Amino acid sequence: MRGLLARRMKFHLLGAFLVSMGCATLYKFGIAEPRKQAYADFYRNYDPMKDFEAMKAAGVLESAPPK
Repeated sequence: MRGLLARRMKFHLLGAFLVSMGCATLYKFGIAEPRKQAYADFYRNYDPMKDFEAMKAAGVLESAPPK
């Protein structure tokens, strides 16, 4: 029984480290990178003036009433 806690703690520490690195890797490549790519695709051809004019025409903006 001598050294049981230390031996088990090494095993669990290594396992926890591997699981956390796996989760971080899955998050990075499964969520963060596709999200960055989606934002880049959206803003690549985004025209803020066109969007402003559309909101203005719809009456969404109180400070810029529709014509």
